[in-house]
Amino acid sequence: MRTFSLLKGQPVFETKTGRKIGFVTDLCLSPTGSVEGLMVKKGVFFKQSYFLDFQNVASFGWDGVMIEDEDGLEKKDSSNYTLAQSLDGKMMLSKSGHTLGLVKDVYFQEELGTIVGYEITDGFFSDITEGKQVIQTEEPLTIGKDAIIVDVNHT
Repeated sequence: MRTFSLLKGQPVFETKTGRKIGFVTDLCLSPTGSVEGLMVKKGVFFKQSYFLDFQNVASFGWDGVMIEDEDGLEKKDSSNYTLAQSLDGKMMLSKSGHTLGLVKDVYFQEELGTIVGYEITDGFFSDITEGKQVIQTEEPLTIGKDAIIVDVNHT
Protein backbone atom coordinates (compact mmCIF):
# COMPACT_ATOMS: atom_id res chain seq x y z
CA MET A 1 0.00 0.00 0.00
CA ARG A 2 1.25 3.47 -0.87
CA THR A 3 0.15 7.03 -0.22
CA PHE A 4 0.10 9.82 -2.75
CA SER A 5 2.23 12.02 -0.49
CA LEU A 6 5.03 9.40 -0.59
CA LEU A 7 4.76 9.01 -4.36
CA LYS A 8 4.65 12.70 -5.26
CA GLY A 9 8.04 13.97 -6.40
CA GLN A 10 9.53 10.51 -6.93
CA PRO A 11 11.72 10.13 -10.00
CA VAL A 12 10.57 8.01 -12.93
CA PHE A 13 13.28 5.79 -14.43
CA GLU A 14 13.43 3.90 -17.71
CA THR A 15 14.54 0.30 -17.08
CA LYS A 16 16.00 -0.13 -20.60
CA THR A 17 18.52 2.68 -20.20
CA GLY A 18 18.56 3.55 -16.50
CA ARG A 19 17.80 7.13 -17.47
CA LYS A 20 15.67 9.39 -15.30
CA ILE A 21 12.68 10.42 -17.40
CA GLY A 22 11.02 12.89 -15.03
CA PHE A 23 9.17 12.92 -11.73
CA VAL A 24 5.67 12.15 -10.48
CA THR A 25 3.48 15.21 -9.96
CA ASP A 26 0.03 13.69 -9.47
CA LEU A 27 -2.27 10.66 -9.50
CA CYS A 28 -5.06 10.54 -12.08
CA LEU A 29 -8.21 9.10 -10.52
CA SER A 30 -11.25 7.76 -12.34
CA PRO A 31 -14.78 8.69 -11.27
CA THR A 32 -15.14 5.18 -9.79
CA GLY A 33 -12.22 5.64 -7.42
CA SER A 34 -9.40 3.79 -9.13
CA VAL A 35 -5.98 5.05 -10.16
CA GLU A 36 -5.89 5.43 -13.95
CA GLY A 37 -2.34 6.70 -14.15
CA LEU A 38 0.29 9.17 -13.07
CA MET A 39 1.11 12.67 -14.22
CA VAL A 40 4.84 12.88 -14.93
CA LYS A 41 6.70 16.11 -15.49
CA LYS A 42 9.71 15.88 -17.77
CA GLY A 43 12.10 18.25 -19.45
CA VAL A 44 15.01 20.40 -18.39
CA PHE A 45 14.08 23.98 -19.16
CA PHE A 46 10.54 23.68 -20.49
CA LYS A 47 8.93 21.09 -18.28
CA GLN A 48 5.80 19.47 -19.69
CA SER A 49 3.32 17.10 -18.06
CA TYR A 50 2.69 13.66 -19.51
CA PHE A 51 0.18 10.95 -18.64
CA LEU A 52 1.58 7.55 -17.70
CA ASP A 53 -1.06 4.82 -17.81
CA PHE A 54 -1.02 2.72 -14.65
CA GLN A 55 -0.62 -0.42 -16.80
CA ASN A 56 2.72 0.93 -18.13
CA VAL A 57 4.34 1.10 -14.69
CA ALA A 58 6.77 -1.79 -14.27
CA SER A 59 7.14 -1.27 -10.50
CA PHE A 60 6.83 1.19 -7.66
CA GLY A 61 10.02 1.28 -5.63
CA TRP A 62 10.68 3.28 -2.49
CA ASP A 63 13.16 5.43 -4.40
CA GLY A 64 11.56 5.65 -7.81
CA VAL A 65 8.91 4.54 -10.27
CA MET A 66 10.15 2.17 -12.95
CA ILE A 67 8.82 2.05 -16.52
CA GLU A 68 9.99 -0.09 -19.45
CA ASP A 69 10.53 2.82 -21.80
CA GLU A 70 9.59 6.41 -22.38
CA ASP A 71 7.10 5.46 -25.11
CA GLY A 72 4.53 4.78 -22.36
CA LEU A 73 4.23 8.52 -21.69
CA GLU A 74 1.42 10.32 -23.52
CA LYS A 75 0.87 14.02 -24.00
CA LYS A 76 -2.69 13.90 -22.69
CA ASP A 77 -4.94 16.43 -21.06
CA SER A 78 -5.43 15.70 -17.35
CA SER A 79 -8.85 17.39 -17.31
CA ASN A 80 -10.50 13.99 -17.98
CA TYR A 81 -9.36 12.85 -14.54
CA THR A 82 -9.64 13.94 -10.95
CA LEU A 83 -6.16 14.67 -9.68
CA ALA A 84 -5.22 13.52 -6.18
CA GLN A 85 -3.63 16.89 -5.49
CA SER A 86 -6.98 18.60 -6.08
CA LEU A 87 -8.52 16.52 -3.26
CA ASP A 88 -6.11 17.91 -0.64
CA GLY A 89 -8.00 20.08 1.81
CA LYS A 90 -11.43 19.30 0.34
CA MET A 91 -14.27 18.64 2.82
CA MET A 92 -15.39 15.01 3.08
CA LEU A 93 -18.98 14.29 4.09
CA SER A 94 -20.82 11.03 4.61
CA LYS A 95 -23.97 10.36 2.57
CA SER A 96 -25.89 10.78 5.82
CA GLY A 97 -24.65 14.38 6.06
CA HIS A 98 -21.93 14.10 8.72
CA THR A 99 -18.69 16.01 8.27
CA LEU A 100 -15.80 13.56 8.36
CA GLY A 101 -12.96 16.06 7.96
CA LEU A 102 -10.64 17.44 5.32
CA VAL A 103 -8.85 15.10 2.91
CA LYS A 104 -5.12 15.02 3.56
CA ASP A 105 -3.88 11.99 1.58
CA VAL A 106 -4.95 9.09 -0.66
CA TYR A 107 -3.98 5.45 0.07
CA PHE A 108 -3.84 3.05 -2.88
CA GLN A 109 -2.70 -0.46 -3.77
CA GLU A 110 0.12 0.01 -6.26
CA GLU A 111 -0.27 -3.53 -7.62
CA LEU A 112 -3.95 -3.11 -8.47
CA GLY A 113 -4.41 0.63 -8.82
CA THR A 114 -7.32 0.67 -6.40
CA ILE A 115 -7.84 3.32 -3.77
CA VAL A 116 -8.16 1.76 -0.32
CA GLY A 117 -8.67 4.83 1.83
CA TYR A 118 -8.55 8.55 2.36
CA GLU A 119 -6.65 10.12 5.23
CA ILE A 120 -8.65 12.93 6.76
CA THR A 121 -7.79 15.58 9.30
CA ASP A 122 -9.74 17.83 11.63
CA GLY A 123 -6.76 20.12 12.04
CA PHE A 124 -3.33 20.12 13.61
CA PHE A 125 -4.38 19.90 17.27
CA SER A 126 -6.95 17.21 16.59
CA ASP A 127 -4.33 15.16 14.72
CA ILE A 128 -2.00 15.36 17.72
CA THR A 129 -4.62 14.47 20.32
CA GLU A 130 -6.76 11.98 18.36
CA GLY A 131 -4.46 10.94 15.52
CA LYS A 132 -5.27 10.98 11.84
CA GLN A 133 -8.23 9.00 10.62
CA VAL A 134 -8.46 6.88 7.47
CA ILE A 135 -11.83 6.54 5.80
CA GLN A 136 -12.33 3.36 3.79
CA THR A 137 -15.20 2.72 1.45
CA GLU A 138 -16.17 0.02 -1.01
CA GLU A 139 -18.47 2.35 -2.95
CA PRO A 140 -17.35 4.98 -5.47
CA LEU A 141 -17.34 8.47 -4.04
CA THR A 142 -18.76 11.65 -5.45
CA ILE A 143 -16.15 14.32 -5.99
CA GLY A 144 -17.84 17.68 -6.28
CA LYS A 145 -16.62 21.23 -6.56
CA ASP A 146 -17.23 21.93 -2.87
CA ALA A 147 -17.08 18.54 -1.16
CA ILE A 148 -16.47 14.83 -1.48
CA ILE A 149 -19.40 12.60 -0.57
CA VAL A 150 -18.59 9.08 0.58
CA ASP A 151 -20.75 6.14 1.66
CA VAL A 152 -19.41 4.90 4.99
CA ASN A 153 -20.98 2.49 7.47
CA HIS A 154 -19.81 4.41 10.54
CA THR A 155 -19.62 8.09 11.50
